[in-house]
Amino acid sequence: MFTATRLQKILSISVICGLSACAGLNSTRPEHSRPILPPPSNTLAKAGVAPEAFLNRITWGSNFSTKQQVQAVGLDRYLDQQLRGQVSVVPPAIQNQINALTISQNSFESLVRQMEAKRIASEQQKGTDDTLRKEYQQEMNRLAKEAASRSLLRQIYASNQLHEQMTWFWMNHFNMHNSKHNLRVMIGDFEEHAVRPNALGNFRDLLRATVFHPAMLRYLDNEYNAVNRINENYARELMELHTMGVNGGYSQRDVQELARVLTGVGVNLNNDAPKIKHEISHLYIRRGLFEFNPQRHDFGDKQLLGSTITGKGVKEVDEVLDLLVRQPATAHFISQKLANFFVSDQPSEVLVSAMTQSFLNSDGDIAFTLRTLFDSPEFIASLGKKFKDPLHYVVSYVRLAYDGSTIVNTSPLLNWLNTMGQPFNGRQTPDGYQMTASAWASPGQMSTRFEIARLLANGSPNLFKPEKAEGNAIAMAPVSIPSANLANSAYLKNWVKNTSPRTQEALAKSGSPTEWNLFFLSSPEMMHR
Repeated sequence: MFTATRLQKILSISVICGLSACAGLNSTRPEHSRPILPPPSNTLAKAGVAPEAFLNRITWGSNFSTKQQVQAVGLDRYLDQQLRGQVSVVPPAIQNQINALTISQNSFESLVRQMEAKRIASEQQKGTDDTLRKEYQQEMNRLAKEAASRSLLRQIYASNQLHEQMTWFWMNHFNMHNSKHNLRVMIGDFEEHAVRPNALGNFRDLLRATVFHPAMLRYLDNEYNAVNRINENYARELMELHTMGVNGGYSQRDVQELARVLTGVGVNLNNDAPKIKHEISHLYIRRGLFEFNPQRHDFGDKQLLGSTITGKGVKEVDEVLDLLVRQPATAHFISQKLANFFVSDQPSEVLVSAMTQSFLNSDGDIAFTLRTLFDSPEFIASLGKKFKDPLHYVVSYVRLAYDGSTIVNTSPLLNWLNTMGQPFNGRQTPDGYQMTASAWASPGQMSTRFEIARLLANGSPNLFKPEKAEGNAIAMAPVSIPSANLANSAYLKNWVKNTSPRTQEALAKSGSPTEWNLFFLSSPEMMHR
């Protein structure tokens, strides 16, 4: 109950903590300093790992250009560079495409408000004329497509391929289905400013960035979470899917208490701030579209995971994030998912336990935890055996077939992914796409994949034919269409020597370059990474 005594206690805490308008988001808690990664080992070199097998696992697909980078420094040093690299660049022509996107040219806040104004106008017109509603939906779809296209271009061309893999991994971990509310205009900023900067950093910093992003607060309904009107949706997923896992040892009471911590943490799309009682107005926080409204917050003390969280406003969130990230269950859950993504559908408990300990010892450092994974014999033994999801299949094909060429149209890629059931941000449930063979190797899925392979075998000229400019999009100049004749690739011919005898026999019997392409794209080696 919000009594005078309770208010006095809160005010005294705020003085001690030095709360200000920005304190809730620009926390006084220092950012994690990066644990010093051990120097590159000779693990991969000693094991005699084939460069293609290694690159097909830690990148979006091996190609000649990437193999040249490995040959210049060696596998172990290349891995070390990928783990340490925080900046990932793309060729200038690709960067120019990214810079031309509406989501690159407009601020997140202004773009969301523009679209909100269009939505309101279309609602007011509803029942008389459907034009504005159709225009609104088309523009929202276009913005969502821009976000997906930007991701694809980086996955294909970026220098730090491990960083791109981890960016997608975390986008899938913190999955949001973009058909809800106005998430289509928010999803690109969520990736750009919440996930990408932290993809190989510290898990606590990554988690915090997602917690305070308007897209996540909208998707999991926390904007409706208020004192005496508790909405547990985000609190439950924050524990079950984002940190401790479904069997993490927390109780329903813990979920309820976490939901109380998150009351008042929400979104405000308006220009104006709400009217706040004078005695708590200094606790109000606004940054962009994020808002912490103290009038909607439950200031009572909470009992969460055996700890008492003293009511003090948005500062409670930071305290709880520390608590969640340092739970052994969180370290195990995250390690399990990383091992599932990079090693196998059923990684050993020995590996997961070793990674869990690295996660705890480094206070949640992602690269430090991954180093334990990549140095393990289990990782080396698994190379070439992990079944590709559709995204890995499509991107690895493009990286291999069009190495050095500049794609100007991502629509075919997006269409292939839609056909194979893995559109960007298209998973309807918040658990994200599954990374197991059983999710993607069904007879129906394989039949669809073989049809895509037949399409790819004939080349993909539409990748190099600019789309007609829409809205603010900038039309690209026509370019020559490169050949996708994999059969004549010296790099691929050498790689094929290490494929199975059955694959080599099938390729030798091909009657044309197109047939050779089809056989290779349908081979077990192309289906696995």
